[in-house]
Amino acid sequence: MIEYDAVVVGAGPNGLTAAARLASRGRRVLVLERAPAIGGGARTEPFRTGPAVYDVCSAAHPFGAFSTAFSALGLQRYGLEWCHPRLPLAHPFDDGSAAVLQRDVAPTAAGFGLDRDPYRALVEPFLARWPALAEGLLGPLLRVPPHPFVMARFGLTGLRSAESLVRRFSEPATRGLFAGLAAHSYLPLDRLFTGGLGLSLGLAAHAVGWPVAGGGSQAISDALAAVIGAHGGEIVTGHEVRTLYELPPARATLLDVTPHQFVSLAGGRLPNGRARRFWRWRYGAAAFKADYLLSGPVPWTNEQCRQAGTVHLGGRFEDIASAERATVSGTMADRPFTLVVQPSVADPSRAPAGQHVVWAYSHVPNGDGADRSPQLEGQLDRFAPGWRDLVVERRVRTALDLQAYNPNNVGGDIAGGSLGRTQLVVRPWAPLHPYRTPIKGVWLCSASTPPGAGAHGMCGWHAAGDVLDAGG
Repeated sequence: MIEYDAVVVGAGPNGLTAAARLASRGRRVLVLERAPAIGGGARTEPFRTGPAVYDVCSAAHPFGAFSTAFSALGLQRYGLEWCHPRLPLAHPFDDGSAAVLQRDVAPTAAGFGLDRDPYRALVEPFLARWPALAEGLLGPLLRVPPHPFVMARFGLTGLRSAESLVRRFSEPATRGLFAGLAAHSYLPLDRLFTGGLGLSLGLAAHAVGWPVAGGGSQAISDALAAVIGAHGGEIVTGHEVRTLYELPPARATLLDVTPHQFVSLAGGRLPNGRARRFWRWRYGAAAFKADYLLSGPVPWTNEQCRQAGTVHLGGRFEDIASAERATVSGTMADRPFTLVVQPSVADPSRAPAGQHVVWAYSHVPNGDGADRSPQLEGQLDRFAPGWRDLVVERRVRTALDLQAYNPNNVGGDIAGGSLGRTQLVVRPWAPLHPYRTPIKGVWLCSASTPPGAGAHGMCGWHAAGDVLDAGG
């Protein structure tokens, strides 16, 4: 007897989005989550000291703010609020200056000196077609795109490496800023597509900003859960699924897991040849994560950094490129690329009056279990001397701690798998049907599927759409 139309394993943003889309279409849905609380990559927890809170994984949400899934599900009716800092992004340098990415292109370009016109020539044509471009970027790349001419034009630029793309710029500030954007790929900056990944993040900052979720990233998960509940869906936490055989009968099963977990869950139901293909899935560089509660704002040397929601630490393009090469090769740079989010700059509710929350991670080799605080905090010392005097509480997670927190973070890879070689395009195995698995009635909906990492829910949205198209 069929008990459910769909069973979803995993209550991260993608699993919850898949469940919400199916439930809103009248399907009877059950969500099973191993952790005691929902959220996965979009969870918020309290500090031990006082009522301040920090985001466990994702913090700033440039693509979440434009997610067509979140818009269609009406998450803002269920309590989700986007909080925007005055400046989306700042990138400081050792001389006390900083490159700044503002919402408006004109003042951003004006700050780039000789690169003013080249910068505008790069971003303005794409920004003019942003809704169409974002729709293409937030879906499978190997398909007939909804806006083929826009995507074709972007592809001619986006397939290039960051190293190649920045040759149009002469100012160190512009080049360094772009290096920080491209480093979100967790790849060496001479790899193909790193230019496009950096460009897409920059465009998102101009188009929708880099906001945080009011109250914490948990608000995204809670809003999705509210949609599921409003349409009669069920969510069960503290329920670990070890094999597909444990699941109740359903017309469709959606798995918010990476390829290696899928093989384990499938057991003997997956043909050996297909199992080997999923086992060949490669995981990328990892993160070392630190969260701080401070008694005041970060004393950045550059004043504009104090107004930015996100701050990239790494300096010049060459320095970041060198650090990313070291990370991917399995060593740790003394000055790793470090991403800092200051959520309380945009959302004062995160901490008591006068206090501030700082969220930070550095790129580290996959599987790294060491405490990399000296390297991460060295980058903060470099650009915000005196910040240590403000620390009220400090919490850190190594790459292996991130894996223990969420098995999808294999070796500390929070992106669901490397974007290198063909894995940006072929995610995870069937180019034309990236969400379906070789097992009939079973779909993948994790960040290992298109469009990849980020708390935007689009992987789950597209997977659920495929289920509906298949009659599920």
